Amino acid sequence: MIAIVKALLAMIRSLFKSRSALHVEILVLRHQLNVRGRGSCHRARLSNSDQLFFVWLYRLWPRLLRAVAVLRPETIVRWHRRGFRAYWRWRSGSRPGRPKIANELRDLIREISLANPLWGAPHIHGELSMLGIDVAQSTVSKYMVRGRGPRGQTWSIFLCNHADAIASIDLQLIPETSANANTMF
Repeated sequence: MIAIVKALLAMIRSLFKSRSALHVEILVLRHQLNVRGRGSCHRARLSNSDQLFFVWLYRLWPRLLRAVAVLRPETIVRWHRRGFRAYWRWRSGSRPGRPKIANELRDLIREISLANPLWGAPHIHGELSMLGIDVAQSTVSKYMVRGRGPRGQTWSIFLCNHADAIASIDLQLIPETSANANTMF
């Protein structure tokens, strides 16, 4: 009985709507039926074109959210906002930050660091400055080729060099006095 009363009230309300609003509502309802008909019985799968269609209609007639039954109205609003952000991200162009350097300069930094493995970023930066290439030292250190081996001596070399001193330290004894032994207990 309640469903019949709701249907009659919806019909009476539709008498006062404009003709274009009724056509949009019918279009949304038909599209929902098409989506529901092509999907499985559990959950409707919306393609990108379906999302674009609902967002486009929402953009033109925001009141169509009342007629949507296949999905939640918040979903359409979320799609609209995501599309708005993507559009303005695309319009704004490149991302902020450091300007990109040319591939030739990167290759030159790598080549210099490979040819001179003992040079650090400050030395390479100075050489590039003398050539008239204006680049930051941090950029030079970013694109330098790192050495493959350890920078200092290894543990085995350290132990070989200091074996005499280490052995004498390990064998050192500290005698305990009787005064210290009594105070502990």
